Amino acid sequence: MVPGERVLTLLQNGIGTVETYFATLKAGGIVVPVNTRLAADEIAYMIADSDPRLVVVDPTLAEEAREGARLAGSEAPLLTVDELRAEVSDDLGDPRSEESDTAFLMYTSGTTGRPKGAMITHRGLVVHTFNLVATFGMTEPTERVLSGMPLFHIGGVDILLYPLMGCGGTIMLDSTNFSAEDVVGIIERERVTACFFVPTQADELCDVPDAARRAASLRRICWGASNAPASVVQKLLRTFPEISVFASFGQTEMSAATCVLDVRTAMDRLGSVGRPLINVEARIVDEDMEDVGVGQVGEIVYNGPTVMKGFWRKPAETAAAFAGGWFHSGDLCRRDEQGYVYVVDRKKDMIISGGENIYCAEVEAAIATHPKVRDVAVIGVPHERWVETPLAVVTVMDPSDPPTLTEIVDHTRARLARFKAPTQLEVVEDLPRNAMGKVQKFALRKDRSAGGATS
Repeated sequence: MVPGERVLTLLQNGIGTVETYFATLKAGGIVVPVNTRLAADEIAYMIADSDPRLVVVDPTLAEEAREGARLAGSEAPLLTVDELRAEVSDDLGDPRSEESDTAFLMYTSGTTGRPKGAMITHRGLVVHTFNLVATFGMTEPTERVLSGMPLFHIGGVDILLYPLMGCGGTIMLDSTNFSAEDVVGIIERERVTACFFVPTQADELCDVPDAARRAASLRRICWGASNAPASVVQKLLRTFPEISVFASFGQTEMSAATCVLDVRTAMDRLGSVGRPLINVEARIVDEDMEDVGVGQVGEIVYNGPTVMKGFWRKPAETAAAFAGGWFHSGDLCRRDEQGYVYVVDRKKDMIISGGENIYCAEVEAAIATHPKVRDVAVIGVPHERWVETPLAVVTVMDPSDPPTLTEIVDHTRARLARFKAPTQLEVVEDLPRNAMGKVQKFALRKDRSAGGATS
């Protein structure tokens, strides 16, 4: 490999994934993890954009990867991990990267719906891991970390680095089939001391009989990817009364977490995402980049070593993201007198459902191609298990022949990953718009804040 070349991966959690990542990094390459649940069209875009030297796939995903490569017009070799092992030498020589080099190209989307590759550096990943290890107090070599995060997510990648900080080993769960009963068994057998999950998984853990006794070695439960409902937090605290509970908040462009809430020490602040981590500079600013006062709403912006280098081959988007010399998160927040941050809304119109990011713009673009749909707006509504779920609000071509939810779901899943399809549908006469013609999603959210609108 020539340093800087990309290796795109479509891999489930497994030791082969870890080997592929570290081998690529040691050879000076850039890892491009792709969500294993994406459709061929989505994979094709990432292949075309990243222009990989090699594509490494799970055998069960080879068909989707080949179709994606065909659509992208890519001639990059496509190998499974076993085939790759047979092709390479065990001796990779000395590391060929600098700390400022890009280690991972992590694709994330904005309101345009077009994915952007966030260039995450070696230094950013190491500093971020140090931030969390210090915050969680994980200082012993006997620590054993269990993660339910998929390795194509930045949260899964970060957890791989914990052993490099001297805190024991990392155990990764199979990303295709989460079983809370199996997880409790692993904690009991392996003497796990810390778990990292999305809120949905943490909730399921509480339902396992005798979970607290069997998981007696457990000292911390941490979650990320989305906020947990207060009911889930209370359930977790009741089930595991002796452990620390942490909630992390952040985004891919920041190498993952930017703020952490220590739940047990801040029970009166469960609506907060916590306080900024060490080595993370955070401000809440107005449109003129002036700091807002305590309790006032503004955009949270960041600086520091964990910030990405920029967006891959997108100079205009990079310049906009770093306007004023700080990274603009797109999150509207406020801060209280003790420095706790509260997220008020998201500029980046995004739904987080069961830990998966769903970008409304790309779902809207898919639904808009349905022949029965005239116009569409997608919003997130509350869901008891998944925290949020997509609701499609549509106007139709023929009021006497509206589309059904099944038709919309099938149409969307033919174009996007299955989890991005709406679970609810509402047909309306008109969408609320402002004077400039933009859909007023805040009005849709206000009217449907209780959820449950279905076709």
